[in-house]
Amino acid sequence: MASSATEQPGEGAGASSDGCSASGATKSPPRSARDRRLAVPVGAGADGAEEEAGPLPAQFPSHLGALNGRGKAALYCDDLLKGCKAEDANEAISKYLLEKLKMKEKWLGVWKTNPELFFVNSEEIPIPYVGVLVEVTCNLPQNPSANFKVSVSVAEPFSSNIANIPRQLVDEVLEEMDHCVPLLEVYPVEGQDSTVYDIAKALEIVRFFYDFLWRDWDDDEKSETYAALIEERIKIWCDIQNGTIPAPIAHRFRRNLEKYKSLHLELIHYQSNIKEEPTAEEAVECWKKYYELIMLCGLLKIWEDLRLRAHGPLTPRILKRRKGHRDDGKTVTYIVAKTATAEMVKELAPDTLLQQHDNLNLALDNCYSGDNVLIFPGEYKAANLSMLTEDIVIKGVGRREEIVIVSDPVYDSFIVSRAQNLKIMNITVQQQGTLDGIIVVESGHTFLENCVLKCEGTGVCVLVGASLTIINSEITGAQGAGVELYPGSTATLEGNKIHHCNNFRTCDSSHGSFGGINIKVLPAPKLRMKNNHIYSNNGYGVTIIKPSEQLCATAEGTVECAAAGDGEDSVSKLMQELSLEMSTNILEDNTKGISIVN
Repeated sequence: MASSATEQPGEGAGASSDGCSASGATKSPPRSARDRRLAVPVGAGADGAEEEAGPLPAQFPSHLGALNGRGKAALYCDDLLKGCKAEDANEAISKYLLEKLKMKEKWLGVWKTNPELFFVNSEEIPIPYVGVLVEVTCNLPQNPSANFKVSVSVAEPFSSNIANIPRQLVDEVLEEMDHCVPLLEVYPVEGQDSTVYDIAKALEIVRFFYDFLWRDWDDDEKSETYAALIEERIKIWCDIQNGTIPAPIAHRFRRNLEKYKSLHLELIHYQSNIKEEPTAEEAVECWKKYYELIMLCGLLKIWEDLRLRAHGPLTPRILKRRKGHRDDGKTVTYIVAKTATAEMVKELAPDTLLQQHDNLNLALDNCYSGDNVLIFPGEYKAANLSMLTEDIVIKGVGRREEIVIVSDPVYDSFIVSRAQNLKIMNITVQQQGTLDGIIVVESGHTFLENCVLKCEGTGVCVLVGASLTIINSEITGAQGAGVELYPGSTATLEGNKIHHCNNFRTCDSSHGSFGGINIKVLPAPKLRMKNNHIYSNNGYGVTIIKPSEQLCATAEGTVECAAAGDGEDSVSKLMQELSLEMSTNILEDNTKGISIVN
């Protein structure tokens, strides 16, 4: 059991006797220090006349705060990890930090630690940490790690964020800790040379890694490179910070992550308190805690995968009931425009039933099957696009570049359809911040013609058993494949441009191979492609994921096989099994051509 919860750095409060998290969580002091702390009231020393602490000096400004998501990805993936495997990540991070620490042995910093070290009932005190100005002495150990301890002493003048904290109490707590505190709890202050500034940047980078990017299960990851996983976690962090992931969902993710860390430490401490052979009750409790950890680990892994986050078990599906046709069999044409004029309807039949709205959401809410929604130039938002169940036609009137439907980051999904026959024509769809694919076909058939899809999520997704037709349209910017076909789905693509998709920086094959079109096999989807232009994608133009141990890739008419016996015959056979028809398509400037992967 003990090996199931091996201690890792940065895993929360009281991680170990020689470790800490970047949040400044040191374990409680020995009983003797606690007794003295209880005897000393806040604001007075042993003689009741302790001098107040001065204010803390300013810390060095944040280095990571000035970097965007791609900058952070470049820093961690290219500069620090450099393609290493997960089990080597701790060593790479420690080596980077120690190179900086060797440059200067002594410097000043603010030690930020848990208030419970100093105060009884610390949860009643509205402060996140106790900070004390200290002088740091770095004596590097023989086998150092990023979470080792450093020697500190209270610096002069005595300074703290708690003006009336007794100096004697600080000295006593440090004495009980042998004047050694976790390195990551110390924040260098301004007014020192550039070498200390470099140390401050290095500490911030390491704290961020262990607070937000590292997971204790990473050593078990199968990925050949750790960079792809780190990049996705950076994307999650950025999406949370900028509001792309709605606040309630972000809160749920952080809560589950903190719960995992807390339970992990709880299990470690429980195991360490078992001195001899565990009793039956202790063994049961250990297994209970362990399996709770496993469940949370699986839940967090779903959140950390962009495609699972979009279509996994955490994502609610459409629950709206289908209305069908009106009882009288009549259909209505909805005019959606800021201002309606007679010129807009002159080409409609005289007996056409019309309704005018300046709100697309209201028009969609009133639709029955058979209705038409005509959208005139302007920019629109509509939450009802994520609950399309009726067989309607949504058509832009005018230049498609001037008819723009924009997603609302408040909602998880953008356009989601369960209609039997939905048509969307002559509009620009612009995704901004939603987690789901730009268009998700859950069931039925969706037809797109002459549309521009500007993606930020996972592109167009056709789920199990659904079908899609896209004609003379453009798909760009997807973080993944431009079109993703799930098992048993059907798609027809004709005369389209699919480009600049799968914009992951890393070249890891598990994340960077999807490119323009991604096909998941078993049962086999059906794909018909004609006159498409697939270009400038970071990955393959077409990717087929099949249940096989072989890995084949074809590009520019050649076949490269990872296992003996694979070749053009096996590729052709798989193409036939997939009902894959490809004719007069152009694949150029993609990282790779066509891939069949298991």
